[in-house]
Amino acid sequence: MDAAAIHACTAFAGTQRLAGGPVRDVARAVKTHLDAHPESQVLVFDNTSAQPVEFDLRGTVEDVLARLDRAPPPACPEPAESESRPRGPGRPKLGVIAREVTLLPRHWDWLAAQPGGASVTLRKLVEDARRAAEGADRRRVAQEAAYRFMSAMAGNAAGFEDATRALFAADAMAFASLTQSWPADVRDFARELASRAFNPQQEAA
Repeated sequence: MDAAAIHACTAFAGTQRLAGGPVRDVARAVKTHLDAHPESQVLVFDNTSAQPVEFDLRGTVEDVLARLDRAPPPACPEPAESESRPRGPGRPKLGVIAREVTLLPRHWDWLAAQPGGASVTLRKLVEDARRAAEGADRRRVAQEAAYRFMSAMAGNAAGFEDATRALFAADAMAFASLTQSWPADVRDFARELASRAFNPQQEAA
């Protein structure tokens, strides 16, 4: 993962937590550590997704930080064709994007009979479904992040497979017990990531 695309990350030198927090602070710590210990194995993880983060560590600490400062922001997706066309007079689009939707005739008949018509009804249905699935979606994303980190840092640790099962079963007590013997920093970060799976309303750091 490009360091310019994230806000906060955590670096590990072996199983020891080297630094955590804003990207620039972690990059500085990683560069300083590797200059002093070039044989060290350092891995950096995004604090939200646990995706591996790569720094360009060429040159001095100032060079590394300068490249981060110059890095362009994440690219915005190209507007859909319907968005790029000039609009004539009428109501503003209000961010609405036209896409094709395929439904059965009975679905179109039902939508046409609803107050506000098909578009308004579909937007309401999507919003209701999105709100209903929000907790499950957050849990799934958190589980994937925790598993990603665990696989990279604790794949050979005692109880890894059982801890994985506890993670995806949302069994917080079993997960805590099964990870207790892991190296402290690895265990604590895994638990931090997993806590969002056990408590989906928790905001990521």
